[in-house]
Amino acid sequence: MAQPVARSKVRSRKDGSAVPLDETDKKLLNLMQGSFELRPDPFAGVAEKAGIGEDEVLERVQYLLDKRIIREITPIFDTRALGYESMLVAAKVDAEHPHRAAQFINSHPGVTHNYLRNHEFNLWFTLAVEPDSRLGLDGTLDVMAAKTGAESIRQLPTLKLFKIRMDLEMEGGTDALKTAGEAVEPMELDPIELNDLDVAVIRATQGPMAVRSDAYAPAAEKLGLPVDHVLARLASLQERGGLRRVAAILFHRRAGFSANGMGVWAVPDGEILETGRRMAAFRGVSHCYQRPTYADWPYSVFTMAHGRSKDECDAILDKIAEDTGISERATLYSSTEFKKVRMLYFTDDFKRWEAEHGG
Repeated sequence: MAQPVARSKVRSRKDGSAVPLDETDKKLLNLMQGSFELRPDPFAGVAEKAGIGEDEVLERVQYLLDKRIIREITPIFDTRALGYESMLVAAKVDAEHPHRAAQFINSHPGVTHNYLRNHEFNLWFTLAVEPDSRLGLDGTLDVMAAKTGAESIRQLPTLKLFKIRMDLEMEGGTDALKTAGEAVEPMELDPIELNDLDVAVIRATQGPMAVRSDAYAPAAEKLGLPVDHVLARLASLQERGGLRRVAAILFHRRAGFSANGMGVWAVPDGEILETGRRMAAFRGVSHCYQRPTYADWPYSVFTMAHGRSKDECDAILDKIAEDTGISERATLYSSTEFKKVRMLYFTDDFKRWEAEHGG
């Protein structure tokens, strides 16, 4: 029988964390964000990499969930690959009462992130619609503009995707976060072909996973299939780009990362490809995209930086500026998180929303 994990009773707020984390916790959080494998006993795989027993991994991970350091463990599917249209949206809403606009926008099941940011365009959210959406992105935004009284809405679809991988570096400090790795190639955004079994597996596996040795078994039972068949289908989706990975999603602030800065960069047209590749390679950058520019918005490349403080985010973005030579830039910090959830695919919620609000 596994021995209980010994823990300090001292409540530390070092690095902004609301609960004490020892070095093993930090190692596990790193592994759970990027090394949770498609195998019948995925926690055993994490245990092998961590150099501890599986029972201890299960106990520690459950503790981190209970203490709201880990938000959930879940498959992370690619929205565009599954045929959904999506984009980032910047809206100019009533600065005195932005929560009123946010409340209606958040009612849409395809809005997964919604933040108040320090800019004239103060509400920034992601929006996705189903492949057979009656309203589409344009129609949905028309409804949102009418219902919220937004003065202006700016569409910022992805033109090139250089990186989308939310890994919070738990063991290293600022130097690790501002370190550049090997430049990465842009990813394709085309939808993949899905059959009925693909859709059934997505429906059965999406959402929070239980902390148990046979973590994929509940989904297999729901489908009436052997676990190996479910894992093979998930592996197929991963090979085709429909599944990015299965991973722990963290509560940023509870994990000590209290700041996120959206760095936007005015990159000359001929340099976007190479510069985007280099920016995406930084450890402290989770998302990197090329987006459209406007007469009053010259910023073509967006990078999301995450740090334990505003100073740490600034250090990451300053290092990017130093390495790339791009000086025309701005940083938009979030002051309020109105919504942050994982997308649930192939549900009835989208059609219900359109039936209720789409006229």
